[in-house]
Amino acid sequence: MPTKGLPPSSLLLSLLVSCFTMAACGGGHSVCTTPSCQIGGGAEFLIATSIAGGVLSMPLDAKTGALGASTSVPGPVMSLGLAAVGSQFVYASDFQSGFIYAYSINPTSGALTAVGGSPFSLGAFSVPSGLASRPGSNYLYVAGTGEIDALTIGVAGVPAAIPGSPFPSGTNLELVVDPLGRFLYAADDDPPGGVLAFTIESTTGALSQVPGSPFPIPDQTVLDSEPLGIVVEPTGHFVYVALNVTNQIAAFSIVSGTGALTPVAGSPFPAGTTPLSIATAGNFLYANSADGTVWGYRIDSTTGALSPVAGSPFPFRAAGLISDALGTFLYGSSSAGIAAFSINSTTGGLTPLAGSPFPAGGAALLTIVKMPSQGG
Repeated sequence: MPTKGLPPSSLLLSLLVSCFTMAACGGGHSVCTTPSCQIGGGAEFLIATSIAGGVLSMPLDAKTGALGASTSVPGPVMSLGLAAVGSQFVYASDFQSGFIYAYSINPTSGALTAVGGSPFSLGAFSVPSGLASRPGSNYLYVAGTGEIDALTIGVAGVPAAIPGSPFPSGTNLELVVDPLGRFLYAADDDPPGGVLAFTIESTTGALSQVPGSPFPIPDQTVLDSEPLGIVVEPTGHFVYVALNVTNQIAAFSIVSGTGALTPVAGSPFPAGTTPLSIATAGNFLYANSADGTVWGYRIDSTTGALSPVAGSPFPFRAAGLISDALGTFLYGSSSAGIAAFSINSTTGGLTPLAGSPFPAGGAALLTIVKMPSQGG
């Protein structure tokens, strides 16, 4: 079994320096993608880790995109992962202590309450980073060094290892599960860099590596491109990963029956400076850039190729990026708070919302939780 420990590369240090230089970091995952969330539904909340050592929750107005006043509970200071499991619980990783913080979510106010026993240890020498959940299930996956922890979440929110966990992997800091919950993908930082792919066993949540994994970055020109932020677009046909060193985004098609990846023609695509976080919103993709801009792309629904949207790159400095459940609004964490933008459904252009940026002390990683409709 691989030994847990700090990554044998500069990626973790690079990530932390970049995060706190930009005032925050985060990923564009953990948005509710199930039909019950996408259509109708109840209240919607944006949840964020804070570099001040807490986890914030704030109501999100689904019509205007505006964010309400935040509430806060104690949490990790140095977190690299945030994910909701269903609409009941949210989890934040603490790589310094090896713990996972767990919270229940009030369905009316969005206020968070620590789950009894939280924070939970993943064992000696654990370095938990990115988190991802399987839609429609109680499974939570935790990125680490040389392995991925797979947890089942009990009715009270307490995590427990599933049989066979942890599962061997490369060095990974970011995870994502496809919208149908069939496959898990992880950015692989082991040189030369690539994408790890796993099949998720439907009844147990166990992971098995897809044949051919890890899948290499096409046209690699450096020793290690340091892939980091990773997303699957909403239809579940394509995977995108930010390449921190080469200033690009790699794109792959998913082979529907196996989860294997094939490079998209023209990949990798230019992406500003040291992209860390990417997010999808419908058929658009957005990536942050250390030069204080966000790059926007249209996703070709047939090929998966990326083409710049009009007005891109957009002039705002954000680290963590995420869209709301319907892909109508884009949010970015920054030193000034959480910036919010409406997304033009035709062009992909971004327009700042009135009141943006919204106060959110030290917001870093972002996720959005949409409650089921009352009686639904």
